[in-house]
Amino acid sequence: MKKLVIILFFLGITSAGFGQLQNRSFEAIDSLQQIQKRKVIVFIHTDWCQFCQRMKSTTFKNQEIIQKLNSGFYFVDFNAEEKSDIKFNNHIFKYQPTGNNVGIHELALQLGTTNNQIVYPVLCVLNEKNEIILQYPNYLYPKDFKHFLENLEK
Repeated sequence: MKKLVIILFFLGITSAGFGQLQNRSFEAIDSLQQIQKRKVIVFIHTDWCQFCQRMKSTTFKNQEIIQKLNSGFYFVDFNAEEKSDIKFNNHIFKYQPTGNNVGIHELALQLGTTNNQIVYPVLCVLNEKNEIILQYPNYLYPKDFKHFLENLEK
């Protein structure tokens, strides 16, 4: 009986880790690409964006999406108003204040700007060489995001 309890306990611990979206840092991407080449999906958002928060609480909580992202891509959850410096692709990107207690990170601008503006949320897809291959500035429902991922897998 003790062995059964111990086995169930360990199964519970390991299965709790499943279903979690693996969020990578920009700094880790270069090392990860050396181990296994994958496309990178960067979710660029802000804390004040309602559509961003809704996408976080619905689309990125969907188990099928989590499984697809974890197994086939590197995922970066990036707040566009992050204040710390980020080293990525042999360059250091910094936070740029635009007023009193407001600003935007240079990397968010680099990855999320389309038609000379940034609209949240933005999905930016990078290839294995960290080159932008797609930018999608819009909310995606789970069903639509699944199609988005399926098209990227081709």
